[in-house]
Amino acid sequence: QVQLVESGGGLVQAGGSLRLSCAASGRAFSSYAMSWFRQAPGKEREFVAGISRDFVNTGYSDSVKGRFTVSGDNAANTVYLQMNSLKPEDTPTYYCATSRSPYYSQNIHDYDYWGQGTQVTVSS
Repeated sequence: QVQLVESGGGLVQAGGSLRLSCAASGRAFSSYAMSWFRQAPGKEREFVAGISRDFVNTGYSDSVKGRFTVSGDNAANTVYLQMNSLKPEDTPTYYCATSRSPYYSQNIHDYDYWGQGTQVTVSS
């Protein structure tokens, strides 16, 4: 049974920083890509950042590029999302997901396991 557990969300002022963590168990962590998505109430879940299994290839949505950094720690089976220069529009719930492939994708249908989500609130 694959489990993904996110942590690190919270309340922060605009311009501040947060680091989200996603701890994975039950799957050979180094074999599959991991990504972060976010979803606001009433909106579709959107891709934020992804990292391929080699931890070399990463990708970001245009809205977070230059502000967010995704990284991974194989030994800890954990993926991180460092979020800097936060804006109120960065506010929704963040989810991590593990892909069926070694390469990240922006398509939610390419992911088969999801965490429960962690809430980020950025106040203006």
